[in-house]
Amino acid sequence: MVTVGQLINHKLVTGPGTMTTVEAAKSMSAHRVGSILVEHDHHLVGIVTESDIVRKVLGTGQEPSLFPIGVIMSAPLIDIDERRPITEAADLMYRYSIRHLVVRRGNTIVGVLSVRDLLRPVSLDDF
Repeated sequence: MVTVGQLINHKLVTGPGTMTTVEAAKSMSAHRVGSILVEHDHHLVGIVTESDIVRKVLGTGQEPSLFPIGVIMSAPLIDIDERRPITEAADLMYRYSIRHLVVRRGNTIVGVLSVRDLLRPVSLDDF
């Protein structure tokens, strides 16, 4: 059984809800990730993805340099334990119509799983 923990991206890129969409896009590009977790009072409260920026800001003609990510974030975060099978992750993504899941180990967030991660081959050495 392939688990979520075998496929996750361990890069946790975060930013405050006051961060502009331009700053968020630059951060995602620099870290080579497709999402940024939104922080408020030292807690993770939401997620913003590349798709969110395109659809909710650029696609509506909003000025990205003035638009804070806290306004377009998806919340609450949908999470999954790293030991769960990837089929369960795919089911959650389908059920909630999302492309990213926050992955936890106990109560600690350890990564993000994207739809793209589900497409990555897993070798027998990973078991």
